[in-house]
Amino acid sequence: MMASAALIEELTCSVCLNIYTNPATLTCGHSFCQNCIGHVLDSQEGSGVYECPECRRKFEERPELVKNRKLCNIVDTVQFTKLEVSKVGIYCTYCIHTPVSAAKTCLLCEASLCDDHVKVHNKAAEHVLAGPTTSFSGRKCSLHKKILEYYCMEDTACICVSCRLDGEHQGHQVETLNEASDKSKEKMRNILETMAVKRAKIEKKVQDLHHYKRTLQDNILDLSKQVSAVIGDIRNGLDTLEARILNDIFNQEEEILLRVANLSQKLEIKDEELSKQMGHIEELCKMTDPITVLQGQESISSDQYDAVEHNYEDSEGHNKMVDTVGQLDVSLVLATLRSGLTDLVTGVQKQHRIPVASVASVKGKRASDILLDVKTAGNNAKVSLDLKLVSWSDTKQNHERLQDYSPVLSSRSFSSGRHYWEVETSEADGWNIGMACSSINTHGATPLIGYNKKSWYLCSWLDHYLVKHNGEGLQLPVIPSSQRFRIYLDYELGQLSFYELSDPIKHLHTFSTIFTEPLHVALVVGKDTWFLGFTLYFIVRRFLKKNMYVLCKTITAELRIIPVSSLCNLISILLCA
Repeated sequence: MMASAALIEELTCSVCLNIYTNPATLTCGHSFCQNCIGHVLDSQEGSGVYECPECRRKFEERPELVKNRKLCNIVDTVQFTKLEVSKVGIYCTYCIHTPVSAAKTCLLCEASLCDDHVKVHNKAAEHVLAGPTTSFSGRKCSLHKKILEYYCMEDTACICVSCRLDGEHQGHQVETLNEASDKSKEKMRNILETMAVKRAKIEKKVQDLHHYKRTLQDNILDLSKQVSAVIGDIRNGLDTLEARILNDIFNQEEEILLRVANLSQKLEIKDEELSKQMGHIEELCKMTDPITVLQGQESISSDQYDAVEHNYEDSEGHNKMVDTVGQLDVSLVLATLRSGLTDLVTGVQKQHRIPVASVASVKGKRASDILLDVKTAGNNAKVSLDLKLVSWSDTKQNHERLQDYSPVLSSRSFSSGRHYWEVETSEADGWNIGMACSSINTHGATPLIGYNKKSWYLCSWLDHYLVKHNGEGLQLPVIPSSQRFRIYLDYELGQLSFYELSDPIKHLHTFSTIFTEPLHVALVVGKDTWFLGFTLYFIVRRFLKKNMYVLCKTITAELRIIPVSSLCNLISILLCA
């Protein structure tokens, strides 16, 4: 509460009639503004006698002006209180002696009340108390000049009791302002929750992008080290090749990271926009004035209200996001390395006339070719006795799965490492090749490869290639020219690539995702189609201090582990790998 009028009167200078400024006190005890009393004493200097303007006490010598520090502090406090009251701008109507800031405003009386007068004001229901205001036009009916008490649901308007009983809103569905405000708040809270979920998904995407960026950089670093390690043993002849390969790698990195940065910036902008909208709605939800809440809800778009009525599902998952920014083509880099090594070996052999060295082989860990699991085959899928070929059969095969077009899965699954294998198909269309999780082949369901989150496939259809995952297909701009394909899996990197084994080899497509289950080779055949030939290649290179061992392709169910201790042996093994 502001200082009383009596206190202000005590702090008023009798010379300028304003509140003291730097008050100074004479020996008689009266105080004045320092400048005011200074001017008075200056005017009395010619008479040789000085006197107090208040009590007329005379001084033979010019009195010394002493600053009254306690009085200065009191003046500063009063001035600050006046400033705070002026900021409020609305005062109690009934405090006529001293301006006191208003705490509430009675809309019926059109009077502002301080805390004390609120306690003694009429408690009748029609005396509606709102926040301090001087504007009553928006709180009374423009037609009947009565307080707005209801909310018309049909016309979405605030109305008075006369509008409801006798006016144009007669017979309409109405609610009290508080009821309508509470419902509006609840609806906005639901919108807020939906926005929070959407914002969380956006933030998760940003985190995934950052994680993908770090993984990409780590993989680029690992790949660079591998390339440098191989080339280091034959440095004299590989400097040019190494520079070219590393340049290609970092060009890919620059392009992908640029797309990652652009997409991340867009998501962060969208996140900031949602944050601002959420802040606005939160402020509305905190307000106690129902009219302000109802009028404020008009700034919220209908799309945001519609989001509450429908379950929000973000279709832009990790896979689609990664497809947007692209991924590192490790297989292409390795293919470039192999091609460069081939040219280098030919040149080295011709220049130095070095014969191809013979190498000794020893038995190592046994491994088998990929075999098909008959139990997963559809009713019309015929699997050969060696479990390597599947074709369509008009005769029912009486498998445990009695459904057509079910994918035939491999008995072996992959949950780590890098692997690739080759598949040969018929010339006819209607085949699908790819990979799937084992959980796709559950009893009682009709698993269609490529139409769910657990499978990926490539097929040939009407002289074009088509890839599909989770029901989303993409037609590739490549005309089929071969019936042999290579499928490359990098489980940790989350990449599944398809290549056409034509001359030259063509990269068709790469899926990028995060694998969470073991993967099986998955095949689907239609009528007059077949698959033949699965040879699994493990890409494993172990670098030791003295020898390097390369685990090569399986031959007659045996792995060949070949020690490499010379330049020629290394080049020969790289060409065979």
